[in-house]
Amino acid sequence: MAKTQRWKSRRSAGEGPVPGTGDSTHGEEVSRGGDTVLTEVPPADETLAPPVTTAPDPQRRSSGRLGLRDRLPVLLLQAAHPRQAVLTAAGLAAAAALSGRPTREVAVVLATVLVGQVILGWHNDLVDRRRDARHEQPGKPLATERLDPGTAWFALTCGVLLVVPLSITSGITAGSAYLLSLVVGLLGNVVLRKGKLSWLPWAVSFGLFPAYLSYGGWGGAFEGRPPTWQMTALFALLGVGVHVLRALWGLVADNEDGWTYLPLTLGLRLGATRLLALAGVYTSVVLVLMAFAATYVGLRQ
Repeated sequence: MAKTQRWKSRRSAGEGPVPGTGDSTHGEEVSRGGDTVLTEVPPADETLAPPVTTAPDPQRRSSGRLGLRDRLPVLLLQAAHPRQAVLTAAGLAAAAALSGRPTREVAVVLATVLVGQVILGWHNDLVDRRRDARHEQPGKPLATERLDPGTAWFALTCGVLLVVPLSITSGITAGSAYLLSLVVGLLGNVVLRKGKLSWLPWAVSFGLFPAYLSYGGWGGAFEGRPPTWQMTALFALLGVGVHVLRALWGLVADNEDGWTYLPLTLGLRLGATRLLALAGVYTSVVLVLMAFAATYVGLRQ
């Protein structure tokens, strides 16, 4: 942009003002002695404005930080199906306490089952992550890509390395029974889950819990006696009830994918509300029968 410049214009006292040229640049008259000098003043659009200071935006300032829900421990916890893990671990720990196990053995049962259930939860979300993303399932950090699958697999591997010595701490036989139930649960996340035999891995996995409790001891040695058949059967029935309750929240997506497993078959015939009520009553009855069996026949033979 060319800059218009005014030259100094001298006039004597009594002369009229120097006429302007008609452009947008204005001069300023300064008296120096007897002469008046017209000096150049920069245009208004070329004048530097003072810097404007604004308070830092807290949202922008914290945009580089991860929120609590996006932190790795929270994401791993969310992908571990924490409610099912805590309820199962607490239930088996309570059964161990009622069977007369010492406090340290009850603590080992609680820790072992909790780690095993967390492994099952991570594995389930890893297997279903693409399917969960397709159905836009809420609360699935692997499906929404907030949690990296490699990180979840690493955590799962660490869990396996932890659950093996924890299981054997209760005894070789007891630990083998629990690890076998864990393997069956992992296989259930891959096979038989879509068809009429979807209940079978749940029944077998839960049916091995009494053996884990009845043979359990301290120090990794052979302890205890075989479980009673009544408790084994009731635990297996409890696993079927838990399977139905767990599947209720995904019946719509499972139906869209063409699954024919037991909870969906029952849901299509009874409706989701009736199935929820029926599954709740069924599970409650099994728990009551387990309490009677523990009183009259006990856990061990």
